[in-house]
Amino acid sequence: LRQVMEPRTTTAKQRLKIVEELSKAGIPMGVMVAPLVPGLSDHEIPTILKAVANAGAIKSGYTIVRLNGAIGQIFEDWLRKNFPDRFDKVWHMIQSCHGGTVNDSRFGDRMRGEGNIAKMISDSFRLHARLNGLNKKEIILNHSLFKVPNDQMSLF
Repeated sequence: LRQVMEPRTTTAKQRLKIVEELSKAGIPMGVMVAPLVPGLSDHEIPTILKAVANAGAIKSGYTIVRLNGAIGQIFEDWLRKNFPDRFDKVWHMIQSCHGGTVNDSRFGDRMRGEGNIAKMISDSFRLHARLNGLNKKEIILNHSLFKVPNDQMSLF
């Protein structure tokens, strides 16, 4: 799906390697699984969360796709071209997550969605995050090595 949807982005294998390397270096790692596209990528939640946990992540989050402005038309065209057999199902599932539209700007709802589909995604994500130990609320960082920079230097 990544190759079709985001062909120029880093592969999952490369991303997992980064999580693993940083985790081994003592950097607490969290991952954002986004955007989840109902009917297209939401079924991958268990596999993704297991893989990132195995790579050393301790926290996870997600967003459901929302298609604001011109992005809606671009995504609709892309979906029709690349997944014509699933277009209606996926498009309607996205709409059902955002009050009947694909464009959602409501604070608090726009990233997680609402309704039955959004609830199923949320329940699945929370379950698999918990099962894989990815449900830490807060990552505690060591700030002891951080030095507050001095005032801005003068130019003259």
